[in-house]
Amino acid sequence: MDWNAQFAAWQNTVEAALQQYADRWPAYGDLQAAMAYSLLSGGKRIRPVITLAVCRLFGGEEEQALPLACGLEMVHTYSLIHDDLPCMDDDDFRRGRPTNHIVYGEAMATLAGDALLTAAFETLTAASLPAPDLVRAVRCLSRAAGPAGMVGGQVLDLLGEGKTLSEEAITDVQRLKTGCMIQAAARLGAIAAGSTPEQEEAAADYARHLGLAFQIRDDLLDVLGDEATFGKPIGSDAANEKSTFITLLGVDACQRKVEELTERAVACLAPYAGRDFLCTLARNLAVRKK
Repeated sequence: MDWNAQFAAWQNTVEAALQQYADRWPAYGDLQAAMAYSLLSGGKRIRPVITLAVCRLFGGEEEQALPLACGLEMVHTYSLIHDDLPCMDDDDFRRGRPTNHIVYGEAMATLAGDALLTAAFETLTAASLPAPDLVRAVRCLSRAAGPAGMVGGQVLDLLGEGKTLSEEAITDVQRLKTGCMIQAAARLGAIAAGSTPEQEEAAADYARHLGLAFQIRDDLLDVLGDEATFGKPIGSDAANEKSTFITLLGVDACQRKVEELTERAVACLAPYAGRDFLCTLARNLAVRKK
């Protein structure tokens, strides 16, 4: 199977599984609809695909990793719902559609995010893995999503609005806000495969470089992207007075940094046969348009 076909197959696998989970949620008012609206809105599914691909890389089966991949995507989706709220970034569009709070109101959007976060951990525990590995998976995602990870990064992001941050400070924000969840995607795949500690760390190092390259590319698209393709307003970082890699380094330096980080990510997987999918993924993300 070629790269594009494999990526589409894993996307479809994740999409079908997420639909099955959504169908089982109780319909209290608009809660189920609001949860499904954002979860099934056609995202790229980069994080769950990384989970499935890393699991395959280290000899695991897709079925072992799928609940972990879906739980991760639920956490990611909750974070987007909350990130778009008026008290955060106050965005009206996400993935080319009105954001959750525009459609369902702020209270229901907040609850939909809360529900996705908690449903994620129920989903993780449905994986057919040994109990110690399930505990590792829950600990991994909890840490990546919580105060030592994504939430901590969001706090630093808010505190940095209207200030000129150093490159180190911006890197810290993005390492926590975006990078931790991409690293979690790789670690969860390694855990599902029953990998060695060395294999898990290699996958996490790959994801660490990939995550920073992904965020810098996101910053570039916020300046240079096409709004219809990008699926959300262009220039929102500048409107919110956020320091980004673009404001600090400029466009050309950022493009070079994306290329450098991408090749570092690829190098992390050099010892492993079957790495081609993940290497191609990294290089494709470095030139993505949305």
